[in-house]
Amino acid sequence: MANTTLDDRALVRLSGEDVRGFLQGLVTNDVSGNLPVWAALLTPQGKVLFDFLIWGDRDDLLIDCERAASEALVKRLTLYRLRRAITIAPEPGLSVHWAPYGDLGEPDPRLPDLGQRWLGPVDEGEGEGADAAWHAHRLSLGVTEGRAELGDGTTLWLECNAAELHGVSFTKGCYVGQENTARMNWRQKVNRRLVVVPIADADARRQVVAYPELGWSVEHRRVESIDAAKAPAWMREALASDGS
Repeated sequence: MANTTLDDRALVRLSGEDVRGFLQGLVTNDVSGNLPVWAALLTPQGKVLFDFLIWGDRDDLLIDCERAASEALVKRLTLYRLRRAITIAPEPGLSVHWAPYGDLGEPDPRLPDLGQRWLGPVDEGEGEGADAAWHAHRLSLGVTEGRAELGDGTTLWLECNAAELHGVSFTKGCYVGQENTARMNWRQKVNRRLVVVPIADADARRQVVAYPELGWSVEHRRVESIDAAKAPAWMREALASDGS
């Protein structure tokens, strides 16, 4: 059986006093209802610092994040904790798992075509984890994630296609960076977007990161320079709105 573990992902557990209420006032999405959801922690200006999925585990919450950024995320959340009786710590007993199809876990909340995702013990299957297959699959669908692609406090959350990929709630109330995010949504105008393009169509001036081995380039382009005919289907309606 194939190894389904995403080794590049880590889990951070939040436990204690009203952890949902704590995160509700910090992150972009609504954590008061059904989980998992995709969300982000932003700067006060609305630029993304960390993106992640949030899962429920009884009264606790689990944040499914980049392993390389997990320590920094714990430190950032701890700054906001103040005197609350909340524990924020790595969860070593569970791993993030992924499969491109099947009936295990939950459909990815960003886009069902991204496949199935679940939490469980480290996979004892043969071979390497599923990271390479996940990376290629995600990019083929035009979905970006993580600091290498979204930046570290450099890209506005709506420019990361957060509205189209269900990473933001416009009805939940205040959170860090909410004012600028809500203003952009009210104006119905996103001037730039992250887009995944074939490496042959790359624009070095707009390139954020290249994956030549996979044939893709992630770029931060003005919407008028994005070819809607080549954009993923989930982005096309937004591009038409941006250009109106």
